[in-house]
Amino acid sequence: MKTLSAEFKDRIDHWLRTLQNDFYEPVGKLNWEMFTTMEELSLEEAMTREYTPVEPGFTWGHTWEYGWFRTTITIPECCKGKRVNLDVKADGEATIFVNGKSFGTHRAEWVHVPHHYIVDNYITTNACPGETYTIYMEVYAGHYFPNYRRCATGPVLPGSYTDPKTEGARLTLGNSTFGIWNEDAYQLYLDVETLRQIHSLEPETSLRAAKIAEALEKFTLLVDFEQDREGRTADYIKAREALRPAMEAVNGSSAPEFFCVGNAHLDLAWLWHFAETRRKTARTFAQQLRLIEEYPEYRFIQSQPVSYEMCRENYPELFERIKAAIAKGNWIADGAMWVEPDTNLAGGEALIRQLLHGKRYYKEEFGVDSEVLWLPDTFGYTGALPQILKGCKVKYLVTQKIFWTYNDGENFPYHYFNWEGIDGTQIVSFLPTNYEYRTDPTEMVGVWRKRSQVRDLENFLIPFGYGDGGGGPTRDHIEYIIREKNLEGTPKMTMCSPREFFEYMDKKHGKPVNTYKGELYFTAHRGTYTSQAFIKKLNRMNELALRDMEIWGVAAAGRGYEYPLAKADELWKKVLFYQFHDILPGSGIARIYHEVEAEGLKLNEIAGQIIGDELTVLSDNKNGVSVWNSLSFERTETITLPEEFEGGAVTADGSIIPVTKCGNEYKATVSLKPFSRLSLFPADRAQNEKAKQKDDAGQNRAFITSSEKGFVLENSKLKATVDNRGEVRSFIMKNSGREYVPEGSCMNRLRMFKDVPRAFDAWDIDSHYEKSEVPGAYDISVKPRNIEGNEVTLEVTGRIGQSTYTQVIALSAEAERLEFRTEIDWKELHRLLKVSFPTGINATNGINEIQFGFVERPAQRSRDYDKDRFEVCNHRYSALCDNSHGFAVLNDCKYGISMNDGELALTLLKSASSPEMRADNRVHTFTYAITAWEGSFAESNALYEGLALNVPARVSTGTGEDFSLAAVDSKNIIIDTIKPAEDGSGDIIIRMYEGMKMDTYACVTSMLFSGNVYSCNMLEEVEEQLNALDGKLELHFRPFEIKTIRITK
Repeated sequence: MKTLSAEFKDRIDHWLRTLQNDFYEPVGKLNWEMFTTMEELSLEEAMTREYTPVEPGFTWGHTWEYGWFRTTITIPECCKGKRVNLDVKADGEATIFVNGKSFGTHRAEWVHVPHHYIVDNYITTNACPGETYTIYMEVYAGHYFPNYRRCATGPVLPGSYTDPKTEGARLTLGNSTFGIWNEDAYQLYLDVETLRQIHSLEPETSLRAAKIAEALEKFTLLVDFEQDREGRTADYIKAREALRPAMEAVNGSSAPEFFCVGNAHLDLAWLWHFAETRRKTARTFAQQLRLIEEYPEYRFIQSQPVSYEMCRENYPELFERIKAAIAKGNWIADGAMWVEPDTNLAGGEALIRQLLHGKRYYKEEFGVDSEVLWLPDTFGYTGALPQILKGCKVKYLVTQKIFWTYNDGENFPYHYFNWEGIDGTQIVSFLPTNYEYRTDPTEMVGVWRKRSQVRDLENFLIPFGYGDGGGGPTRDHIEYIIREKNLEGTPKMTMCSPREFFEYMDKKHGKPVNTYKGELYFTAHRGTYTSQAFIKKLNRMNELALRDMEIWGVAAAGRGYEYPLAKADELWKKVLFYQFHDILPGSGIARIYHEVEAEGLKLNEIAGQIIGDELTVLSDNKNGVSVWNSLSFERTETITLPEEFEGGAVTADGSIIPVTKCGNEYKATVSLKPFSRLSLFPADRAQNEKAKQKDDAGQNRAFITSSEKGFVLENSKLKATVDNRGEVRSFIMKNSGREYVPEGSCMNRLRMFKDVPRAFDAWDIDSHYEKSEVPGAYDISVKPRNIEGNEVTLEVTGRIGQSTYTQVIALSAEAERLEFRTEIDWKELHRLLKVSFPTGINATNGINEIQFGFVERPAQRSRDYDKDRFEVCNHRYSALCDNSHGFAVLNDCKYGISMNDGELALTLLKSASSPEMRADNRVHTFTYAITAWEGSFAESNALYEGLALNVPARVSTGTGEDFSLAAVDSKNIIIDTIKPAEDGSGDIIIRMYEGMKMDTYACVTSMLFSGNVYSCNMLEEVEEQLNALDGKLELHFRPFEIKTIRITK
């Protein structure tokens, strides 16, 4: 026998639906007048504009346009003492202002509960007749992006996916009203719905189910809807009283306890542009402040200082109210980083700056020491992150994305655990399974039943609320939690901050029992390593430009130069902003990337101008040129010199550097000390010829010769054979004579595949893409351009699909890498372009560089774990090796790579259809390269070659005294950063790391060691004094350890 009959179940459904219909009674119409604009206006500016009256049914709206609406209402007598709400029918997401203050939001169209558009929009909870309210509403007309479902289109037929809306009439104004909110009906509804859901979750034979069934039946018998409001309300109150025993039943001792925090997950850009983000910020923040005012126990977390800055700059009155809520403890300002970035793609130093700038903002603006990294939506987490977090005094991590296993990926085993990074550092972490939980019993009981960690876990962190313009939590979310504080049949629920949750866990349970070692790899969204390729290139360019700006700024400061700290701070914050997890990964709409490209190029130009100023300060003489090496190791580099060096070059000590003409450029090969300047002056032609003649054997030059198989490129270090398709048929390192191209194979083969992800087109790669290879390159021509000198080149032209490409295959004198400088006019849709390098090396795992080190990942497909990692992220190099030899592919801006059966296949481009149709269709330029070595990976040159490819020597006009700023005697120790201290003191910060997984004792020498030297954390806070004698500092590095030192003036 069932505790509730089918008849009573349907009866309860009818009663609940009718209750919902009785929540709101309109009493007056909102008579709007409006104007439209493409401008981003403040409320004060909008108040001065001319408005025109409009009626329901009015259509308006061009793409990207905004409509400002205005009305005034007077509270009628019938509303006396009542809660009065607005029912706005804007037809689009809107920012609402009431009586000159930010008020709230008309939520996004995908909010699934109809009354959530009304329940929070109360203008008073105790109306006074005669009061007037002036309402302004800024509505976004919207824009189109192609989508079938889940940001994907599937296959695209010609002419499909066009904007269905009429331009100029995108939105239709509805019938907006203000009216009485029936709080008694609302509260009864929540009681009944809570009990109804618990009943559905309980076993039919449980006493709890029987008791709830009796209570629910009684509710339907007590409430008579078919009477006047006063009568209905009286019944609602009686019914609540009758339900009280069921609502006051408490849990037993073994019920789990959930700790809940409201959040709105405001993407800084995604399916909307930056200007709309600023509005989303205001409307969401205002909405949540009013909930805080109504519910003193409510806690709401907002991360990302960028969001706060948007509010401060555009809505200062709202910002001041937020600061007051933070001071009271209801509004949680935490999250540690400047934005919620992608942690796979951002450089290591950039991740440190995210924390440095983020934590500083929280401290200076709000007096908060942010100790929780809040990254709920980032697409995977680098294994370097725990060490970076600890170095920046961040104790805890919260994320959830790893549980998105919709492509049948592995289920992560833990929620509460120690996360151990590549260097052994551990961070206490908690992973919920969502960041937009509902809080009703069905959702909460489901969370507990579906958890992956079934032991050593009694508590759960619940981030709840609508994100991405949904406006954050509603009253419903909070009301359910209040009811479920200790309600039999649901987890015990309380509201607190994430930090309070972690502190409770530590106090009650101690540190987590379980430890997870290595990166938190996300088994989806692998296309984010490749989508919007130019933005990824621009990010790396700008990271490196700011790095050089700091290094040469420190050098110039020794000659009285005043480093532009404020401007540098501004530039860094822009770079960090554009590393947000829906910008840098390439998962946003096209307009985002148009704006980021324009701003990013401007940023690069400004950084270049500052570097130019610094190098000018360091140069006393106007004649000649200086060659600058900003890397921490000696290297031999082929550089391009001005035409005045046609006759050769001579160093300050009189050494002759041969110069050869390569096409229209003059090339020289120079040896450069670490962090150095080398001055060069024009030599006469006779000196140049004499220097060339000394090299009778051609040991310091490169050559191209023709062969039956195509063309042979050769220098003193390597020999490569390129066939008539531009593919490498032979690659030999001369120190061993080993052939790296397996017999019958070729390297540098362009391969193209269909790539039609079932969901999240720009984010994902179809895991079966290898089964859908399409024809490769055709119409190929290979021609030698420079056949002898300091650099030799072959030019390859061809077509692939609908696209055309040109590739310059280049070998420099004394280089240990062969470069492929590529330009492609990409015109594809749903295609994935890779370049393959089969090596024949039998390696179970490959090596991929990440920030401050590397990780080893499967290079075969034996297990599901291995198959999940069919595409992975690398930074400057990836390698396959055994204990005798190895091979690496280098790149200057490519992040996606696959490794299988001895082959490295670098991903060059993809072409998604959503959220931008034919994304990435444009001209792309990029360089990749190959190198090889004898011995184990510890003996390889991959780290150096990857750095050298990305940071070419810089040539500037003018000369001065040659110098070397700093050096280290161990090839696996990289000095990554030399910068002015953030506090403007004039102190110098040096950051270095061990990059080859080797425990190392190293000696750092520097002309900068003139003051006291201290070890410090990554926030640049002094820890202990170090002993630097005669410009030398002895240090011990653990594998992959990052060290930061501070030199005082």
